[in-house]
Amino acid sequence: MIRRKSRAVSLGGLTIGADAPITIQSMTNTDTHDAEATYRQTLALAEAGCEIVRITAPDVESVKTFRILRERGINIPLVADIHFDYKIALAAAEAGVSKIRINPGNIGSRDKVREVVCACRERNIPIRIGVNSGSLEKEILEKYGAPTAEALAESAMNHAAILEELEFYNTVISVKSSDVSTMIEANRILAEKTDYPLHLGVTEAGARTRAIIKSSIGVGALLSEGIGDTVRISLTDDPCEEVSAAREILSVLGLT
Repeated sequence: MIRRKSRAVSLGGLTIGADAPITIQSMTNTDTHDAEATYRQTLALAEAGCEIVRITAPDVESVKTFRILRERGINIPLVADIHFDYKIALAAAEAGVSKIRINPGNIGSRDKVREVVCACRERNIPIRIGVNSGSLEKEILEKYGAPTAEALAESAMNHAAILEELEFYNTVISVKSSDVSTMIEANRILAEKTDYPLHLGVTEAGARTRAIIKSSIGVGALLSEGIGDTVRISLTDDPCEEVSAAREILSVLGLT
């Protein structure tokens, strides 16, 4: 298969996009305030072959856990999952995370976005834009009437444009849906419109068997078309099972 040519984004010593191998991601399901539990799960994920670990950062206090993980020898790239508070993003950047997941349009004024961009640029930290069916802006939903593939893609591009206006291009884009066809088409649209690396996944995929089937179809279809630079197979089980499922999908496609 001919792989879509995307720009390279660096997470420490790991590259997403360009000619780099497709990376496998997962996400901890521990309480981030519980540093010990989060450490143990992150270590287990790394040992299972996970290459990037995303950890939710619900408040500034939780960011301390990222520091603790680094101090205890966790070297795998860590992504801080942030939704609305720019102060958490600033704290995460200072704590040495490898990437920040945040939507620029959701964190307030342009000045707040600029602060986050400056903090990330100074430390060469990429920003992942994450859009899903449940996070679309009101005006986008009103325009399309539903969380369609076109709506998801437009939302993602709008968020990317905010960063571009601040001359920030160290960006990864993710658009997800629980509807496999919508997820596939949204990523196809983005693959045509931008060269940013794309993170693939099906959100709210359901129980284990159904989730693996949906993810295999959605993620697998796009990878077979040469679309996608990094993947997560979302399951409700132990996150290490996500890694195993991702490895199987990549293996079947001859991408390992």
